[in-house]
Amino acid sequence: MANLKEIKNRITSISSTMQITQAMKLVSAAKLKRALDAITQLRPYAEKIQEILGNVSATLDLSENGYAEQREVESVLIIGVSSNRGLCGGFNNNITKKVNELLADDLKGKKVEILSIGKKINDSFKNSGLINRPEHLGTASSLFEDLSFEHTSEYAQYAMDSFIGGKYDQVIVVYNEFKNAAVQYVRDQQLLPIVSTETEDSSSEIGDYIFEPSKEAIISDIIPKSLKLQLYKAVLDSNASEHGARMTAMHKATDNASELKRDLTLSYNKARQAAITNEILEIVGGAEALNG
Repeated sequence: MANLKEIKNRITSISSTMQITQAMKLVSAAKLKRALDAITQLRPYAEKIQEILGNVSATLDLSENGYAEQREVESVLIIGVSSNRGLCGGFNNNITKKVNELLADDLKGKKVEILSIGKKINDSFKNSGLINRPEHLGTASSLFEDLSFEHTSEYAQYAMDSFIGGKYDQVIVVYNEFKNAAVQYVRDQQLLPIVSTETEDSSSEIGDYIFEPSKEAIISDIIPKSLKLQLYKAVLDSNASEHGARMTAMHKATDNASELKRDLTLSYNKARQAAITNEILEIVGGAEALNG
């Protein structure tokens, strides 16, 4: 009977877990809907702005556009975007893995600092000595507590000021790009210096831009805004990816718990049947002994 009690307690525990994972799945599904609307509306605009930005940058001299200045890469800033909470499958581990790959391969021998957006990546590298967090940006988790273009712009502005000031020669953003609730792609996108999108097909069109009101206005206004927009897009992509990953993880957890509950229920019924059979045999054996 002790075995029966143990199995019954496990069934009760798993049932409670199923209720929690199912509730978390529903919450993530609701948050995903809002996050998906935000990134879906922004993505076409952001991608077109990035294309135009790359083409326009190809027409400007380095003296005119400091954001496109190509120099020997000695110091790099990685802006890593994770989540503040776990229970979302490999979402955060994939970001940490990608950053470690960059450190071991492309950025090996470079001076690298990590600007963390999200508590999980900050926790992963807090003992590495690579974390650089200016006080005016707040804590690693603060951005997702107040996710807005204005708040994200503070991070982009810091990266731009540091690049122009020569503190960093390259700025890379590592984030999860949203594909669907079950699929997210880890991206490492170069934010600075601006990379020209010039190709053989577009090279003839690049010189056709008419600058209005002037090149100086574009550099001082449009280019910084577009860079802020690219970082905001990456953060929104990551936000949608987080909720999709958590919804999928909780769905799988609920299914696994349901399957385990069925197996335990079957084991409980078998054990209960065996116990009843043993009791019947003991009664029959006792009756035969009395009759004998």
